[in-house]
Amino acid sequence: MVRSVWSGTLSFGLVAIPVKLVPATEPKDVRFHLVDAESGRRVRYRRVVEGDPGVADAFPAGRGDADAVAEPAEERDASASRERGGGASGRARAADSASSEAEVTYDSLARGIEVEPGLLVTLTPEEIRAVRPSPSRTIDIEDFVELAAIDPVYFEKSYIVAPDGGTAEHPYALLLGALERAGRVGIGRFVLRTKPHLVAIRPMTGAIALETLFFGDEVRDPRQIVTGIDREEIGGRELTMAEQLIDMLATDWDPSRYADTYREELRSLIAGKTPRREPEPEPAVVTDGGSDAERLMDALRESVERAKRREPDATGGRGGAARTG
Repeated sequence: MVRSVWSGTLSFGLVAIPVKLVPATEPKDVRFHLVDAESGRRVRYRRVVEGDPGVADAFPAGRGDADAVAEPAEERDASASRERGGGASGRARAADSASSEAEVTYDSLARGIEVEPGLLVTLTPEEIRAVRPSPSRTIDIEDFVELAAIDPVYFEKSYIVAPDGGTAEHPYALLLGALERAGRVGIGRFVLRTKPHLVAIRPMTGAIALETLFFGDEVRDPRQIVTGIDREEIGGRELTMAEQLIDMLATDWDPSRYADTYREELRSLIAGKTPRREPEPEPAVVTDGGSDAERLMDALRESVERAKRREPDATGGRGGAARTG
């Protein structure tokens, strides 16, 4: 069963609906582990301090220097080789550079951001937690807008909103029907885990969907990237021909027509390299011989069969013990 990632209340006006969120998509990418090409064993990563500890100590947290924070090319090559599990030569380079790298425990980690080249500002986990928003238990719909007015580039991740409990079904169906008839979507905000989200509440087939949206300053202005289009003159005949081509290729949307052929070929390749295992033989069934009555019947039955197979003896009688009078 698919697990929900959030539960709380979806409210519009004075109507509050207990709901839960379930991811609407299920990525099926083939995920690989990194392994050593020679031994086939898994490659693990270590947290290490780069460079000479003595040089690093000369630049306290919050200060930086381009030469100090830049990793030498030799160190980058050795690090990349270690991450790839680079065979014997990679292990040798790792041993040579071990003296200049110290492994760091998780408790000693801080978060650093390079605000400008050579200037690194660090924050402790406590400082980050102090400004982190608290998880929301309510999604308040603030506005209703037309779905067509939202460019698809703003959609980040899709969730299915499900009613959480029997009492939620009626107001849930009410909101779904109202959204469908109005042709609009609700805009709200909430905090999922530790990240604030702008969301669109929209109707989908038989359910309500929640789309997390990118904030306005996260979407690039395409006019700053694509320039000179307004100077191009498009002739009416060209436009008509292009529209005719679109009409010829027009069809209804059917996602099943568009499969990930690369994933299918990759899985076929993996299946072809997977060793085939012979099925293990089924263990022999050992019985305890049955009850006393069953053993007696078996013995009697076997005795009858043996008696039927006995041949007459030379005197014309049956073999066996002679009868005494």
